Amino acid sequence: MSTHPYPYDLILFDLDGTLIETSPEIADAVNDTLAEIGLAPVEQARVDRWIGHGTRELLIQALAFRWGRPAEAVRQSDRFAAIEALFGQHYQRRCGTRSHLYPQVRQTLQALRARGVKLAVVTNKEGRYTQAVLDAHAMAPLFDRVISGDTLPVKKPNPLAIADCLLRFGVAPERCLFVGDSSIDVATARNAGVAVWALPYGYNMGEPIESCGPDRVIADFSALMPDALMPATG
Repeated sequence: MSTHPYPYDLILFDLDGTLIETSPEIADAVNDTLAEIGLAPVEQARVDRWIGHGTRELLIQALAFRWGRPAEAVRQSDRFAAIEALFGQHYQRRCGTRSHLYPQVRQTLQALRARGVKLAVVTNKEGRYTQAVLDAHAMAPLFDRVISGDTLPVKKPNPLAIADCLLRFGVAPERCLFVGDSSIDVATARNAGVAVWALPYGYNMGEPIESCGPDRVIADFSALMPDALMPATG
């Protein structure tokens, strides 16, 4: 077995579209909410394009679309707080019902932990939903830190979450990797001065991930396995 050191001491992961396919149950929760307030459903592909800025912003986009009003008008609406609370109830019930881990995710995270690599989630999803999704798939114990969209005063693409993890774990930027699926993730890593790899199967607002200029596009998590990143010996 190779004893060559793994090139990263800390790997940060986006959640939706990177670790877990969550869009079907998010769309279910959105449409549950729309139905309850008398609006027509929205199609899955449209929900996929709205993912990335957190579920609150996604709900705002759905309401703006169905009401035919600007997003800012939705934010200012007297009805929004009640609708958001309603969505929260539906999404809590939906978490884990139609989501699943992408290929090689659990095996890779377990192998990285065994190597001593620190692992963290950095997502714009609100904390209560992040925890519900991780718990639904028994994923929380695999991470040393979880930063959601409301954990810090700012969220991605602001680099504060990455800076927080670098400081917390005492890791230099060149020993850190960010893994995501969207232009938001690439921008976050660039803003923090760390390497970024991207997966092509997630939710990049309908755009090809290559157009965002990540350092590398990987087909699945197996590219992160220790044996895949350490040179052969002998």
